[in-house]
Amino acid sequence: MTKLKVMTFALPGVLAAAAAGAAVTLSAWWWVAAVPMVLLLVLAVADVLQREHSVLRNYPVLGHLRFAMEALRPELQQYFIERNYDGRPFDRDTRSIVYERAKGTDAEEAFGTERDLGEPGSVYLTPSMAPRPVREEPPRVRIGGPHCARPYEMALLNVSAMSFGSLSAQAVTALNTGARRGGFAHDTGEGGLSEYHLRPGGDLVWEIGTGYFGCRTGDGGFDAGQFAEKAAHEQVKCVSLKLSQGAKPGIGGVLPGAKVNAEIASVRGVPEGVTVVSPPYHTAFSTPRGLVRFLARMRELAGGKPVGFKLCVGSRREFLAVCKAMLDEGTTPDFVIVDGAEGGTGAAPMEFADHVGPPLTDGLITVHNALVGTGLRDRIRIGASGKIATGADLVKRLAQGADYANAARPMMFALGCIQAQRCHTNTCPVGVATQDPRRAAALDVPDKAARVHRYQEATVKSALQIMAAMGVDHPRELHPGLLLHRVDAHTVRSGAQLYEWLAPGQLLGEAPRSWAGDWAAADPDRFALRRAATC
Repeated sequence: MTKLKVMTFALPGVLAAAAAGAAVTLSAWWWVAAVPMVLLLVLAVADVLQREHSVLRNYPVLGHLRFAMEALRPELQQYFIERNYDGRPFDRDTRSIVYERAKGTDAEEAFGTERDLGEPGSVYLTPSMAPRPVREEPPRVRIGGPHCARPYEMALLNVSAMSFGSLSAQAVTALNTGARRGGFAHDTGEGGLSEYHLRPGGDLVWEIGTGYFGCRTGDGGFDAGQFAEKAAHEQVKCVSLKLSQGAKPGIGGVLPGAKVNAEIASVRGVPEGVTVVSPPYHTAFSTPRGLVRFLARMRELAGGKPVGFKLCVGSRREFLAVCKAMLDEGTTPDFVIVDGAEGGTGAAPMEFADHVGPPLTDGLITVHNALVGTGLRDRIRIGASGKIATGADLVKRLAQGADYANAARPMMFALGCIQAQRCHTNTCPVGVATQDPRRAAALDVPDKAARVHRYQEATVKSALQIMAAMGVDHPRELHPGLLLHRVDAHTVRSGAQLYEWLAPGQLLGEAPRSWAGDWAAADPDRFALRRAATC
């Protein structure tokens, strides 16, 4: 009875306390709900008042979904929508084969090809009924003409031009370490020689661009003394003069100011934190004859090491003018690197990347024909660069006239690049194309160096296997007749039939009608086009 009375008197207090607690809880939940509503209201007001985006003024708050989808679109496209064979710039199949070879796993697929082999534009290689044994040792290409005192034995596949500054210190170090292990060359890009190129000890092709970084005077000109000093480095095996780049011919190079830290500024000799724009033209020469003389001077300053130039081919007349200058001066470069419009870049206007310059096939055939037709081909080696990622790509370019090839973006894939296409933003998610110390630190140099080495080795091995299947013992036996092009649904032509090929020295005699106008108009003392009387 006593307990019942106590409970009877206590019950109202318990109920009151419960009611008070519920009120507090409801009050707390009200604030939880109210805060987001207030924030959304503030956002809506801001959307209506702002004047930059019309879609937000008409659809406050909801309009932000449009920008969210835009931000997610590249990832959704790459991971969920694109098929294995139609991604751009590199499809998933190509990226996968690079990743697998870099990791040392089997780059094989089951159940057959997914590609439409009957599609017009397809190019395939011709197998032989009498295949050859696969070479155990990859052949080398001797770079060095009659005026070269220190020729270099170039590998069939090498690291193409990528500058320190565009790439992180860790990426450059890993590339050069991989090149040293595999015995292939590493092109420095036009950003100068850094300790990350030199410290690992790999062979270097030192590229000099229009900014003359690393051998630059105070006013941006060419400094012969600095050039001679740095070209004397044991690791520098060749020197390449960059005239133009496939992805952006005629506009020079661009390094965003966010990437120009104190270290890069010191290597290049430019102000820290300021966007670096290489001019589109050279100041050391202005004519084809001046170019040829400058190349000869560079070779002399470099102690007789091989010297050449890189270009995205434009006018055939202009290249023929350079050939005429070589003949007149009695001197030639040791190599020419042909860069195709499909090549990569860290930053370029879309209009240039999409619409300026010919693809590698056209440029390569033009240069090869011009050198053959002027009787200079045996003195000059041709390198090819522009979207060369697999053994089949390498064999195709060798059959079209190249002696060796360079690869840039595939080497980035070997480093871990995921084709995020943020190279120009300094926010590369894998630490390859960035100068952000935190992001770059994610790249493990020993592991990535091993991957670069394995990728290059496996790709060259694949090319040798393909050549053996074609009945070819050596790359010099490859020729355009071994490349078959599907012109339309019912027509297939070999490269020998589809393109015109000049005989050695043919331009020096009676030039064929298709070349006669350009040959007559080519002027060794001017790059500007001059209309031929026969045109």
